[in-house]
Amino acid sequence: MDAMLYGVGVGLALGLTGAGGGILAIPALVIGLHFSPSQAIPISLLAIALSAFIGSIDGFRQGLVRYKAAFLMGSLGIALAPVGIWLSSILPVPLLMLMFSAVMLFISSRVLVQMRFQSADAHSQQAMKRCTVNRLTGRFNWNYRCFRSLSILGGLSGLFSGMLGVGGGFLIVPGVRYLSDLEMHGTIATSLAVISIITGVTASMGLISGVYQPINEWGFVVACVVGMLAGRVLAPHIPARILTLIFACFAFAIALLLIFRTIFSTLI
Repeated sequence: MDAMLYGVGVGLALGLTGAGGGILAIPALVIGLHFSPSQAIPISLLAIALSAFIGSIDGFRQGLVRYKAAFLMGSLGIALAPVGIWLSSILPVPLLMLMFSAVMLFISSRVLVQMRFQSADAHSQQAMKRCTVNRLTGRFNWNYRCFRSLSILGGLSGLFSGMLGVGGGFLIVPGVRYLSDLEMHGTIATSLAVISIITGVTASMGLISGVYQPINEWGFVVACVVGMLAGRVLAPHIPARILTLIFACFAFAIALLLIFRTIFSTLI
């Protein structure tokens, strides 16, 4: 029953924010369900891959997914995911957990800072964006800066996906928001498409190569999909600012908890 509850919560967060599920799945499995990180990573990847795929279908149906950007980021993510898988097999588990926590702290802090100063001059903010949206077509105006920025973002997402068993949305959503003027619903839908590509391929490569252990908690996986469906229904009715604030604060708290738990277990 605990696995089902945690799975629904993770899927709900992923469906609502396009980012929260992957970054919360590992803490839910490690802290809540007492899996080891090596056991938690493949479960997390599969649950997030299936859930994000279903969520991205809904995004395609509504015309929200920027599919060229999603394919670019997903392709670069797949290219670097094997490096992340290799690093996960040679780096100590406490170091991986501390790296994961540090990334969570950085991202959540950046999101909170951006929210704090988002009332700044809109024209100045627009000029800083590397990817702008054509308001007539709803598509990105592609140029070298946009291509390079999204490529780097996708590559980093794949690296962390393979190394830490997270979906990469915790990088993609704030990254796309920072780099572009794509509205929040389009960002979430595009993030889900990228996550489904990266995590699906990463999970498959890790299981086939034997780096990841076989999946042994299907209840969590199924519950995560159910939570995703609920999140996609609720998302249009909740202000994006509120969702972003809740996710950033929760991710910050989880990161601190993971750091404390890792240091405490290492010392003992």
